[in-house]
Amino acid sequence: METLLEPWVLITLCAAFLQNIRSSLQKHLKGVMGTAGATFVRFGFGVPVAFALLAFLLYMQGKALPAMNATFAVWVVVAALAQIIAQALLIAVFSYRNFIVGSAYSRTEPVQAALFGLVFLGERASSAVLFAIAIAMAGVLMMSVAKSRATPLSLVTGLMSRGAGMGLLSGAIFGLAAVGYRGASLALEGPGYMIQAAVTLCVAITLQSVVVAAWIAWRSPQEFSAIARAWKLSALVGLVGAVASFGWFSAMTLQQASVVKTLAQVEILFTMATSWFIFRERVTMTEFAGVALVTVGILALLWFG
Repeated sequence: METLLEPWVLITLCAAFLQNIRSSLQKHLKGVMGTAGATFVRFGFGVPVAFALLAFLLYMQGKALPAMNATFAVWVVVAALAQIIAQALLIAVFSYRNFIVGSAYSRTEPVQAALFGLVFLGERASSAVLFAIAIAMAGVLMMSVAKSRATPLSLVTGLMSRGAGMGLLSGAIFGLAAVGYRGASLALEGPGYMIQAAVTLCVAITLQSVVVAAWIAWRSPQEFSAIARAWKLSALVGLVGAVASFGWFSAMTLQQASVVKTLAQVEILFTMATSWFIFRERVTMTEFAGVALVTVGILALLWFG
């Protein structure tokens, strides 16, 4: 049984918590800049944080920078671009009437990551682990529709809709990105999972910053002024986002991406707990059932993982 003392478990829990904070901070940015600007902030302001973290790790561990190779380059480029594309698809899902169903299906990332891990990295998951992932995903899907007019049945009936297809595609590409980051970090073959993760983060976040900045310069250059005006909050988003990404990459260097991403669903429990205990929002039976399934799935994953 995996215990809470396992490094990848602790790192994943911390990363999920930080991602929840980053998402909350980014919502405040939406009032002063567009989607592209808020996306750039996540990457661009995280670049100096990523390189500072890498320098700190190299100094503290007395290690040399690992040699990069073609396998690393391919995987990190694929993962970085896939993450941007998946995010764009997820945003596009919200333009459809059945966006609740589409966004719910985007959360199938762990299941699809398990498939990509098998195909590209040759990583097999046991039947028990796959069953645990399925239980957690069922809970996530239920919680995704709990406060809408959609129902668990609508997830099935709406499967053939365009919105659902976009959601599934988004989840698939997010899954590919997760497997890609693991593949890139493992390709460095040393000198340790933290430095490997930091190097992967530095290259990926730099590439993503350049791509998104180029897009803004082409489509909406006025966004740069909005970003400059909100530099304090932007810097905080970049800091939290970079540290969270470092956590994801570190965990996925130690453990299969599908397993990490399933445990990462604990983030939705953090969000739900906030709405219940702080904002005193009403809890539905569907939400209760979803929380129960996610919890059972995560516990089963830790037991059999």
